[in-house]
This record gives sequence, C-alpha cells and structure tokens, in this order.
Amino acid sequence: MSSFRMIAQTLFGLEDVLRNELVKLGARDIERHNRAVSFRGDLGFLYKANLCLRTAIRVLVPIETFDMRTAEELYRGIGCIAWEDFLSPADTLAIRCTLNTPHLDHSQFAAQKAKDAIVDRFRERFKERPSVDLEDPTVRIQLHIIGDQCHVSLDSSGTSLHERGYRTDTGSAPINEVLAAGMVQLTGWDKRLALVDPMCGSGTIAIEAGLLAGNIPPGIFRKGFGFQKWNDYDEDLYGTIHDAVLGRISEEQPVIIAGERSRTIADLARINVANAQLEDVVEVRHTPFEDLEPPPGKGILIINPPYGERMDHRGAEAEAEVEEINAFYKMIGDTLKKRWAGWQAWVITSNLEAAKHIKLTPKPRIQLFNGALDCRFMRYDLYEGSRRLTPRPTPTP
Repeated sequence: MSSFRMIAQTLFGLEDVLRNELVKLGARDIERHNRAVSFRGDLGFLYKANLCLRTAIRVLVPIETFDMRTAEELYRGIGCIAWEDFLSPADTLAIRCTLNTPHLDHSQFAAQKAKDAIVDRFRERFKERPSVDLEDPTVRIQLHIIGDQCHVSLDSSGTSLHERGYRTDTGSAPINEVLAAGMVQLTGWDKRLALVDPMCGSGTIAIEAGLLAGNIPPGIFRKGFGFQKWNDYDEDLYGTIHDAVLGRISEEQPVIIAGERSRTIADLARINVANAQLEDVVEVRHTPFEDLEPPPGKGILIINPPYGERMDHRGAEAEAEVEEINAFYKMIGDTLKKRWAGWQAWVITSNLEAAKHIKLTPKPRIQLFNGALDCRFMRYDLYEGSRRLTPRPTPTP
C-alpha cells in the first residue's frame, strides 16, 4: 500500500507532544511545524492516526499547492484540481479557509470563490453539481492561503478530534480534550504514581489521563470520521485497524482522583467518566481542594483554577473580585504547602498576577492557549521539609 503525506494539526505548545505520539504510532518522515506536524503513512495509518492521536485536532491530506495573488487566480487554481476523483455530483462538500496573505481579506469570500470553482467544474463536465452541507458533508475541504500560495487539503477527521464523544454535558468554561491530553503528557506523568485533578469541572483532565494510562484510543467513542464517507474508504481495513488498537488496551489501573467542590458539577463529571467507561479507574470526589485528602504516596497534581477573566467592569466591585481571585490562588499555594509535600503540582492559568499569590516558584512555565486565553502551564515541586540536603557547617570560632 503506497504512502502519502499527511498533516496533523494541534494546539500551540503541543507540537512536540504530538510529534512524540506520531513516533510511537510508527509514522515516517515526521516534521514539526507551527501548530502542526507533518508525516508519511499509508491508508491504514490515516485510520490509525484519527483513532489514536490524543493531541491532534484533525488530520489533513494535502492534495494540491499552487501560486495565487488574486481571487481569480484562486478560482482558476481550484478549478484545475480533478475534484471528480474525490466527489460525485450527488455528494456534498464544505470548505474551510484560513488566511495569512496580503492578497485577500476575508476567508469566507475565499471559500465561496473556491466553492464556485468546484461547482462550475462539475457543471461543465457532468451538467450536475454537488451541493454544500456545512453540518455533515461527504468531503470537507481545507484551504490554507499563506503569502502567495494556496494549500488545498482534504480533512479526514470530519468534526474536530477533540470531540471525543464521552462528554454529554459540561460545566462553565470546560477545558478542551486535546489540551487536557497534552497537559497530562507534558507533566511526564509516570502511570505508577497517582494523578489528581482537584478542580475537575466536567472531569476532562482525569478522563484523558485514564484513557492514556489504559492505552485506550480516544477516537473509539466518536460516531465516525470524515474518511468513512470518502469514495476510497476501505471498511475491512478500518475494521482491522480498529480491532488491533482495541487489542492493545491495558488493564493497568493507576490512582486517578478528580475533586470538585460543586456537587452538581461532580455528578456531571461522574456521568462523563462513566461514558468513557473509566468508573473503575477515575474516582470523583465531591470536596473542595483545601479539604481533599491526598492518596498514599506521591504523584502529580494538575490544577485548572478559575482565571478571573470575566471582570469587564470597574470600581469597587472589580476590586473585590480581584481580591477574591488573589485569595483563591493564595489558598492553592497554602494547601499545596500544607497537604501535598513530596508531590509535583502543575497549574494552568491566564492570570499571572493572581498566580503570584501561590507564593511558590514555578519552573518551567509552558505557554499554552485555553481557547483564546494566553496561559502558562507552571510546575511547582513541593519538597518535603527543607530543600537543603545537608546542614551548613558551623563556623569554627
């Protein structure tokens, strides 16, 4: 089976994590890019990448690159592609466009121009045309126009791969599954140690840790992938790949605890844990962080506290909210020092002023984005007693 080039897109800061995942999966000719990693593999590997990659948002298959400086050159370039190899007049399509070029101002206009080119090509050849379906198309097409070039790809994933399928509902400001999986891997978590998320919300970080520990492919809960509608879809090959990755699921059961102060949100997290079939692995506790009892031994804490980003007013009310969020971060620091000695804590936040109130020195500080929020993922090593291993010698009088 011949190999071809693919591009796995990811979030800023997770490129190296995704690269390592691809190495372990067996990808070839891997190259790191900004928010993406390219690689080579065959059709079976395309299926496996969509099923197994934890930090990929989508897997693209590039089909053409051409020079363009005007909308008409975009139209002609798209119209020269043999779209009948990928679509029939009875099929549907959707086009997504991203721009980083001085030649065009609006991505929607570029997508419309590309759609016109595809439709006109079909009309000329078949007197019929495929229609647009933005919700559930046969083929999703992605244009990336950068400078003087247009890169055209097919989206093999369909909906974003962060949509695992185990979250039936979320609380406010849920963390993205891809970001959660990346954070777990960035900590270097040794699965023989415990992992605790004391502010778990809908349980995403703990669930992603459980999937990782059990070698459970994150894509098995999804309803489907974009490539399953393609005209070259090999159902038998997909079945073989699917069964093979399920056969590598581990029975390992590390200690994973998710704490949440809201009973309603804790109940929601339990539902999501059950949907991911991790009830025997992830324990959800209804308890605030300051009262959460650490499990025996040492381990990793991953904390996604409130950021206090919604303060869009001024005056005494805003000042009170600033004091409240600063006090909350001080509580985090006090609790870490009092109850979690010997552990390693990781905190993600966009509120670096509030984070100073943790009163511990983070190292490193990894830049990540939680949605549009520019965050830092910070590690705190919580030493038992003094960091000094030997006492200073007493000066001789």
